[in-house]
Amino acid sequence: MARVPLTPIGDPKERLVDDRTFREQRQEHAALEHQLSARRAEVHDGWGETYRERVHAKGKLTARERIDRLKDDDSPVHEVGTFANYGEAFGKLTSPAAGVVTAFVRIHGRWCMVIANDNTVASGAWWPRTPEKIERAQTMALRLRLPTLYLVDCSGLFLPEQSRSFSGPTGAGHIFKMNSLLSAEGVPQIAGVFGDCIAGGGYMPIISDRVYMTEQAYMVIAGAALIKGAKSQKITSLDIGGPEVHVHHSGCADVRVPDDDTLLFALRREVRRLPSSAVEFYRGERGAIEPRFPTVELTGIVPRDHRQAYPAEQVLARLTDQSLFWEVMPDVGEEMICGVAPFAGLYAGVIINRQGLVGDPEHRERQRPGGILYRAGIAKISAFSRACNDDGLPLIWLQDISGFDIGQEAEAQGLLAYGSSLIYTNSTNACPMFTVLLRKASGAGYYAMAGMPYDPIVQLSTPISRLSVMEGRTLAIATYNTKLDDDFQILTTDPDERAKIEAGMAGVEARIEEDMDPFVAARQLDTDEIVRLDELRARLCALVEMSYQATGHRRIKNPRIWSLHDLSVLTQGGRR
Repeated sequence: MARVPLTPIGDPKERLVDDRTFREQRQEHAALEHQLSARRAEVHDGWGETYRERVHAKGKLTARERIDRLKDDDSPVHEVGTFANYGEAFGKLTSPAAGVVTAFVRIHGRWCMVIANDNTVASGAWWPRTPEKIERAQTMALRLRLPTLYLVDCSGLFLPEQSRSFSGPTGAGHIFKMNSLLSAEGVPQIAGVFGDCIAGGGYMPIISDRVYMTEQAYMVIAGAALIKGAKSQKITSLDIGGPEVHVHHSGCADVRVPDDDTLLFALRREVRRLPSSAVEFYRGERGAIEPRFPTVELTGIVPRDHRQAYPAEQVLARLTDQSLFWEVMPDVGEEMICGVAPFAGLYAGVIINRQGLVGDPEHRERQRPGGILYRAGIAKISAFSRACNDDGLPLIWLQDISGFDIGQEAEAQGLLAYGSSLIYTNSTNACPMFTVLLRKASGAGYYAMAGMPYDPIVQLSTPISRLSVMEGRTLAIATYNTKLDDDFQILTTDPDERAKIEAGMAGVEARIEEDMDPFVAARQLDTDEIVRLDELRARLCALVEMSYQATGHRRIKNPRIWSLHDLSVLTQGGRR
């Protein structure tokens, strides 16, 4: 079966929700989207205009100005890790984006990973979580085989906080191991040194395949100030490790150029020399066509309130090319939807939780809530995940999940074993996996659907994401269970004792609600980026393109020999 049986899905919004509800739901999302935009602007501002002026006074560009000149004119910049360290103070100082910009950037039609020290924040120093953020970006590049560009302008570790960024398995030194692993796997690395490049910053570019330096740049193990203190020598950092030394004597750099603009031109030229992207080969005659229903409608269809249901198919209809989808195994595991869809003309597997009430195959007279993993759904997505891995398809997980089914019947059905099979599958998959936390991401369900601990290449959150073991109200009930009756009402009739219990339960619920804020996860690097719902399609299209860009490192089957066709026939009893 060569044909991929894509069919149109979705309905106009007028059939899904009345105008008043649609408008009210969009207004609720708008407040969160405004907050997201304001916080992005705050992070992008670095340490502010004064520090940008200092950079410009040296004849240099800021990190984001460099990226803007490096990218293709018509290409977006997809940052990851924007909110690392957001809202956290180090003494009286903050470190917007942990002092480094990491982003997917298209250069001469090829997606690249760009890692750029923010020279407006402590001269590009490394703060707590800066190494982890850089290493996360390097890992993304390694697994997608993306050319990696380092825009180095780094004054080394931020020494007052060195104990939190120097040692440990993800400390600053691990960056250089990642440099080595990228090199060992043949992933191109190109470095541009624009200014300070001290200590660890000096090591970072060296393993790169090509190293450029501007006339203002230097790479040193120890700068002039340290040498003056240790050896009483009066010498500048340029004298110690400038381009004259490293291009013409040590060989640690390849080319010297006069300024930032020339260096950025040279980096673009180096990327152009690399093998071209394989995307057009795999795309064939298929084009990237917008969905039939606008992506901006998602905020009017997906309620902010996690207790309200919505039709998951309508989300897919606003994300996929032409709103096309091939649902696989539709007759089993109704709580889960899985299938294949085109994104930017390229095929990807998609798994999403169905919301609302679904059928119960064990008790056909009953219904049960969606957004939960039951036995058939677990088996279904596990088999689908394995098939996508076998066929080489990138796999997108769209989470809105409360967790696994619980209770005596669930245990008797062996949900622990079925869940273990799914976890094993996702832990050993070699195909690219990308996870989106649409709304709820709770308990072991978050793990099972390729949450961050199961190593998706990228995990995205939305402004309405809620990441936690359990909801605040549920945890409050569990915490005070001995003081509640079977209906979860407070047992005691003593007014003072009741008030104390009510206050305690409210405090637990409020703390958990605060912890579920997606900015908390993003600050801790527990999620890679927060994106608006109407930005989601563009992000997914870019990630799918990256999955097809490199050739030769994994098998991407043509549709004629997909395992998915066999799986579809077998689960339909041979009827096609």
